[in-house]
Amino acid sequence: GSEMCIRDSLDFLGCRLNQAEIEQMAREFAARGDTIVDTPEEADRVVINTCAVTRNAGKVSRRLIRQAARANPNAAIIATGCYAQIAPEKVASLPNVAEIVDNLDKDRLVPLVSGSADAPYDLEPHQRDPLPPGTLGRTRAFVKVQDGCDNRCTFCVTTLARGAGRSRPMGEVIREINALAQAGYREVVLTGVHLGSWGQDHGEDLAMLVRAVLHRTRVERIRLSSLEPWDLTPDFFELWSDDRLCPHLHLPLQSGSDATLRRMARRTTQAQFSALVEAARRRIPDLCLTTDIIVGFPGETAAEFGDSLDFVRTLGFARLHCFPYSARPGTAAARRPDHVPNWIKKERMQQMLALSEGQWAAFQRGQVGRTAPVLWESARGSGPDGIRWTGYTPHYVPVEANGPADLANTITPVELTDFDGTTLSGTIRSHR
Repeated sequence: GSEMCIRDSLDFLGCRLNQAEIEQMAREFAARGDTIVDTPEEADRVVINTCAVTRNAGKVSRRLIRQAARANPNAAIIATGCYAQIAPEKVASLPNVAEIVDNLDKDRLVPLVSGSADAPYDLEPHQRDPLPPGTLGRTRAFVKVQDGCDNRCTFCVTTLARGAGRSRPMGEVIREINALAQAGYREVVLTGVHLGSWGQDHGEDLAMLVRAVLHRTRVERIRLSSLEPWDLTPDFFELWSDDRLCPHLHLPLQSGSDATLRRMARRTTQAQFSALVEAARRRIPDLCLTTDIIVGFPGETAAEFGDSLDFVRTLGFARLHCFPYSARPGTAAARRPDHVPNWIKKERMQQMLALSEGQWAAFQRGQVGRTAPVLWESARGSGPDGIRWTGYTPHYVPVEANGPADLANTITPVELTDFDGTTLSGTIRSHR
């Protein structure tokens, strides 16, 4: 048509799912002939996918919107995501917010704000080619396969913000991954709010999806985002006999104390979780296991916290994502009378973080002496020995090495030679 080409800038906060959704929107805007730009300054329209997992995430979501409005007072801001869902009136009162798109309408955001009624996939197939790797500064693509959640963990606002669990049809997921592989992506990450529940709404399960991805696509590396422990059985891990599945699992524990887990309504116990981890380690040699931990959940006593710390140490996670408990509006935990004082939360956070840092350093140090395939992502600066690159091993450990200019989005074998306490570095063994 004769309209000006619209420039869109897209940003997100929070989980991999929010990132997957933003990448999907960028592809759809581009398919309509819009130009995707990097900053709000250059944009006519700014889409921000917000997060509400903690109180701070809500604050940062507001800040992102304000910064975009300051950077470009002429751009229309479209807000969506979990924070926009649970605090729409707060978001609507921020400068330049032209529209709030409900989480349940988020998949139709592009046609809704572009003012045309096409469903996202009514465009000609060739028009919705994926953005090439590197467009949003990424070499791995996040593929959203599931949304919503039917668990009722007492601390979580995401289930309220995203609604009931629902899965994307297998065929659609396979088509998207094949298009991404054809566009040059070497790695895809399957994501969802409650990924482990994929297929339960139509008589399938996640193992079936992963098997289909392994058999019906040729993408070189496949990762799974966060998986709830109660959705998995020991035989699930047999899928890892195919080494395209990366040996990294993120199994959120949230607490290592049975009493705390009960108050959280987490459907697992120390014994069940240990048994699952043992099963995973038996089938996935040299597994990199990471988890989420909340400290200072309402009612957490010193003894419970001690239990949690011991259990985490015993299980030998490679890395923890630690959060101090944050009361979210509308959740059962927020209504409890026995909140833990902030100063105690801070003390416990320090102990848990110290444990995490020690375990992560030990895991990285344990990689020295091995050779691992690294997918190169980004360069920072060059020296006499070439450009300094950062990439990731299949275990999701960042590695730095010197290499040639054309390394981005390639996978090369790297001899891991040195760990200086913060960074693992290596020598590239061959470059094709």
